[in-house]
Amino acid sequence: MSSASPQAAVPVFNWFKYASPQTFFPLAGALAPWFAAIAAVLCVAGLYIGFFVAPTDAQQGESYRIIFIHVPAAWMSMLIYLAMAFWAGVGLAFNTRLSGMMATALAPTGAWFTFIALWTGALWGKPTWGTWWVWDARLTSELLLLFLYFGFMALQAAIDDPRRADKAGAVLALVGVINIPIIYFSVQWWNTLHQGSSVSLKSAPTMAMTMLTGMLVMVFAAWAYAIAAALWRVRCIILERERRSDWVRAYLGTAR
Repeated sequence: MSSASPQAAVPVFNWFKYASPQTFFPLAGALAPWFAAIAAVLCVAGLYIGFFVAPTDAQQGESYRIIFIHVPAAWMSMLIYLAMAFWAGVGLAFNTRLSGMMATALAPTGAWFTFIALWTGALWGKPTWGTWWVWDARLTSELLLLFLYFGFMALQAAIDDPRRADKAGAVLALVGVINIPIIYFSVQWWNTLHQGSSVSLKSAPTMAMTMLTGMLVMVFAAWAYAIAAALWRVRCIILERERRSDWVRAYLGTAR
């Protein structure tokens, strides 16, 4: 009598099945509301800590509180671009449909965070520097990031064939990655007006723990929001691109 191998009895979870748009579609629909709820809770908590609990800064006064929105937006603007370029590169290298869809879904959220970072930076710069805008290395490279997002979306919209649009957008996204380290290290490479990082992995934070807590909570809120927005948007892209498939027709018929 033969016995089954212990290894054979252990089920193996196949992540690769979610590379199919049809399989990923319901998963995205199930996860998005949870990330949206997490984002809402963390955003309320982070804003409360930042605007009502954190102490007033000794040098900047109350105007410093804009960092609780500005810093998370700036971090997410770079992180989302890296994620967008990653998925675009995977789609270009392996010709996977869902990867290109994910890159397309991430771009609007990344552009939105970049705009918020620039706008809140201007609000902070007016009372601090006495002007809304300076051609500072950090600000200029962040503005270039916004143009890269717009260029990515415009290039894809200009090409009718989605697969060709994904490939063209991937090339632009990968080339634009060089701007991310320029943004991050600009305050170290050049003499800029923009203050250095208050949080570093190499040293202790230079801000009060309450301030740091509020800012990190807002970072996680922005992260959860970005995931939720991308999941909902990629579902719309899947439905649009797969609209001629039987499963989409069946889904739309059931949804009605």
